[in-house]
Amino acid sequence: MNAYFRRELTDYVEYHRNWWNGVMHVFGIISLFLAAVLPLSLWQIAVFGVPTTAAVFAALPVLIYWFLLDAALGAGILVAAVLELSAAAMIASHVTVTGVWMITAVLIPVGVAFQVVGHRVFERRQPSLVHNPTHLLLGPMFVMAKLYIALGFRHDLAVIIDGPSKETPRSSSLFSGKP
Repeated sequence: MNAYFRRELTDYVEYHRNWWNGVMHVFGIISLFLAAVLPLSLWQIAVFGVPTTAAVFAALPVLIYWFLLDAALGAGILVAAVLELSAAAMIASHVTVTGVWMITAVLIPVGVAFQVVGHRVFERRQPSLVHNPTHLLLGPMFVMAKLYIALGFRHDLAVIIDGPSKETPRSSSLFSGKP
């Protein structure tokens, strides 16, 4: 974990203390990522004879960014991204172009609604990206960090996210402050 990521994550955590807000972020991030890559999955591209889609190329810069911030979390996000890119490709191959755009048109407000409800209802404050737009890209890192902590990995992240008072990181829930 580099110093920049540690600093940004420390700031990001202050806006994401409520357990339910964390749950809302999981669903919101999944919905918004799928909405971003779904229409691009319609655009077939062959690279060195291997068929792929424009969605893969669109996702590469942010995946590289996440790897640069933290390789282990980046690897976890890569696995999740491959699953979502595969789902998008499957949807695009089984649904009409109009259907893809209709699904995308539903996923965007649903994803945003999850984020807004998480912050307005459960966290009772504005999203961190209002004050720091780069935090838009930290959401997936935060969710993956919470998963790693819940699985008993990354005690260094547990200190940042759950605070230094956590004596046994293995006992931490997926989202701190769970009722």
